[in-house]
Amino acid sequence: MFIGQFEHAVDQKNRVAIPVKFRRSVKGGAVITKGLDGCLFLFTADKWQKMAQSIGQLPVTKSSARVFARLILASAQEVQFDKQGRILLPQYLAKYASISRDAIVVGVYDRIEIWDKARWNRGVEKDEGKVGKAVEELSEFEI
Repeated sequence: MFIGQFEHAVDQKNRVAIPVKFRRSVKGGAVITKGLDGCLFLFTADKWQKMAQSIGQLPVTKSSARVFARLILASAQEVQFDKQGRILLPQYLAKYASISRDAIVVGVYDRIEIWDKARWNRGVEKDEGKVGKAVEELSEFEI
């Protein structure tokens, strides 16, 4: 399980460090892709395999399924960790998420999200006002 948030600088080669605490769970490989809300998603290889299979089962006749599959699958790339625990952010993904200098690496249960720091801070401020309504809407899921 991934939890917590960490701030890391993006170096000139577009690499960002993934916290040691997260890297322990990603030893079998990882896949990075476009995420939702303007961030990047980083999945373990096992989680990626399950998710890709689920997306592959969506009906190709539904436009929403095609759009989602393109967003997640077409932009995906396997990543390797260097000796310092950094991954290379492909240019097209860094551009999508507006990540250039400072990044926030966030654990969200079964995935890691990588955010541009300024975008993350704006989103947190905006979302804090929506928490009560979100909890109310999700109450049927017994959280």
